Amino acid sequence: MNGTGAGVEDVTRTVEEDGTAPEVALVEGPLVEGVWTADPSGHVWDGVLYVYTSHDEETGAPHDDDGGHYDMRDYRVIELRDLGGPALEHDAVLHVDDVPWATRQMWAPDAARRGDTFYLFFPAKDAEGVFRIGVATSGSPTGPFVAECEPIAGIGSIDPAVFTDDDGTGYLYVGGIMGGQLQRWDGDTYTGVDAYPAADAPALGPRVARLTDDLLALAEPAREVVVTDAAGVPLTHGDPRRFFEGPWVSRIDGVYHLLYSTGAAHTLVHATSDSPYGPFTFRGTVLEPVAGWTTQGSIVQLDGRWYLLYHDAQVSGRDHLRNVRIAPLTLHADGRLTASPR
Repeated sequence: MNGTGAGVEDVTRTVEEDGTAPEVALVEGPLVEGVWTADPSGHVWDGVLYVYTSHDEETGAPHDDDGGHYDMRDYRVIELRDLGGPALEHDAVLHVDDVPWATRQMWAPDAARRGDTFYLFFPAKDAEGVFRIGVATSGSPTGPFVAECEPIAGIGSIDPAVFTDDDGTGYLYVGGIMGGQLQRWDGDTYTGVDAYPAADAPALGPRVARLTDDLLALAEPAREVVVTDAAGVPLTHGDPRRFFEGPWVSRIDGVYHLLYSTGAAHTLVHATSDSPYGPFTFRGTVLEPVAGWTTQGSIVQLDGRWYLLYHDAQVSGRDHLRNVRIAPLTLHADGRLTASPR
């Protein structure tokens, strides 16, 4: 999904002459049952689909506007060798208790690969309640992962996603407003103060920075990613199409696609650019609202076909107890992406 090695795969056009996606047998319903999984980050390595997920639990944490009830404590990996199932779930590949600097809320992760080393990127709150971005490594795509002793310096918030470009360069994208604390960052400094734009001012965008070759640190200061309308005007904070959380970048037919959640509009949308730094031009809705408040996903290519991984709360009926699902993804002639939930 993310890049050719982490977070997004470089995919090729796989659409029938009538514009529809080829039919293929897929898992019906949640990829796994008996455990709540969310925030899927999918990657195909050596012909196997690995889906890195957060793990929803009912811990009794109170519901609040900052998402305190999303009280996840470890990460899971779903291994899928056949898209028709069954899926194998690898539990607790990294637990908050094994991260020296983290205290709680292991939210949406992503993964990457560099040679024979696999990387798990994740957000968690530190002892001061600030969301930092951590990284852990393993010799296996299914872990267990060993976390670095400190979070990545110079960047914070949530929802890390790593895109690996054709030349091998890795880029780290992060960001989520409100509970994700993006509005409390001024450059690489955490202010602790909510600073939202006015409704008619340009919206906050995710942040991006090139990674060092070992993928353990930033190689440059992070910069903001701007999303614009078709005329090149930045989307405003009051625009329902604006970025909320869950950035995910892929390169498709030479074009960079930014997938993200709109938050209150409950949609997954995408925008395109000729640079991994943007600006990105809004293109349209990929996934209409599903059951539950949150919507987050990623794109993966397997056997020449495209898929969207996403989550919903259809089974539990509770926003913070979710299941990961997969749906066919169609690339239309005009470059738009749309998913067909099953």
